[in-house]
Amino acid sequence: MVPPRRDPSGFYWGAARPSKTGEARPEKFFFGAATSSHQVEGNNYNDWSEWEHKTANSKSQMANRKNWPDYILNPQAGGPNPLQKENYISGRACDHYNRYEEDFDIAKSLGHNAHRFSIEWSRIEPEQGKFNEKEIEHYWQVIKALRKRGIEPFVTLWHWTNPLWIRDIGGWENKKTVEYFLRYAGKIIQTLGQEVKFWIPINEPTIYTGLAYVMGQFPPEKKNLFKADKVLKNFITAYKKTYLLLHKKLPGVMVGNANNIHCHLPFNKKSLLDKVAVKLLQYFRDWRNLKWTDGFEDFIGLNYYFLDTIKVVPFNGRFILFDVRNPNKWISDMGWEIYPEGIYHNLKKLKEKNLPIYITENGLADAKDEKRAKFIKNHLKWVHKAISEGVDVRGYFYWSLLDNFEWDKGFWPRFGLVEVNYKTMERKIRPSALEYKKIIEANAITE
Repeated sequence: MVPPRRDPSGFYWGAARPSKTGEARPEKFFFGAATSSHQVEGNNYNDWSEWEHKTANSKSQMANRKNWPDYILNPQAGGPNPLQKENYISGRACDHYNRYEEDFDIAKSLGHNAHRFSIEWSRIEPEQGKFNEKEIEHYWQVIKALRKRGIEPFVTLWHWTNPLWIRDIGGWENKKTVEYFLRYAGKIIQTLGQEVKFWIPINEPTIYTGLAYVMGQFPPEKKNLFKADKVLKNFITAYKKTYLLLHKKLPGVMVGNANNIHCHLPFNKKSLLDKVAVKLLQYFRDWRNLKWTDGFEDFIGLNYYFLDTIKVVPFNGRFILFDVRNPNKWISDMGWEIYPEGIYHNLKKLKEKNLPIYITENGLADAKDEKRAKFIKNHLKWVHKAISEGVDVRGYFYWSLLDNFEWDKGFWPRFGLVEVNYKTMERKIRPSALEYKKIIEANAITE
């Protein structure tokens, strides 16, 4: 098949042409941003919100042991800082639940033609088997608001939070959760499905599993490799069953997971141990999950954020550990190593799957908005290089549209194209968002 024409400086252009699977490729590239329900909506009541109240005090005390820059401790945009307990309690978050039309107006003004968001399971089914029709209607209005503005919705069904009754049966450790999730997914498909083409059943199953069941940093704060393996396998089963259900009920939809894939490099390129450690981390941290979903994907969702440079170090003279030794040449407020070239290497690797790819998350915390424009431009340059070499990339979603509640870190990290004053809820478009808009309008990266 003849691939779609590409402007040397741009993304897709010209008439849509069929792909290898016979599906028509898009005439336009999807540009947008992403959010998740718990991080922006506000007033959620789920396993994570209860955990916030339980751990907020200890997190603020731990934060007092670190030296913070003044612009983090005294944010000009208003809101709590990491030394304050309220920083770690989501509360009304960005009040996006009530302000979604205002936020979508902003997205439209910035040239976005697609938006990724998640539906909150705990709102839809707060008690086992009891669906809240009012909340279903709310998400129907959200989808209609996007459609009205010409913005394509990408819907995520699970983005790290669970109803309390799911937590109480053991969460994703319990096989019954798979069937309960399928019932919830079926309800959403039945009531909202006709207006949605792109579906992401599970967000970053490997990241959640690692942080919740290996590192013990996220609820339910367990460190158990056997339970972690069980949880990940339940996620994969839930994803596959939801994939089949979506295609049964809604022929023609596009379904794929959002997979966080790091870039790992050996600290010493000549060290066999460092290179082997990189291979092991790449497989278990990132690629194993993708192998398990072969045959159950219509597209690949790629979330990419940072580089980890890996060095093997001895421990107690016997055990060998992996150690992150980043050069820290260019870092975000979170201390993440910014490495735009990494997105290119991940895209080239994903080309082996022979599927369309959407970059479903890519962003950084940058309260002063000094690095974000360059971050977006440089990552998109590498995305375009991958496209020019035959990788079927069809969209890019910056994380995030709004400043939001960054899970265990709380409010202080500022990821948004749009600044949020957490005291007044005022929205303010950042200069970097306007630079992203220029790329969108030109359908190219301009100097």
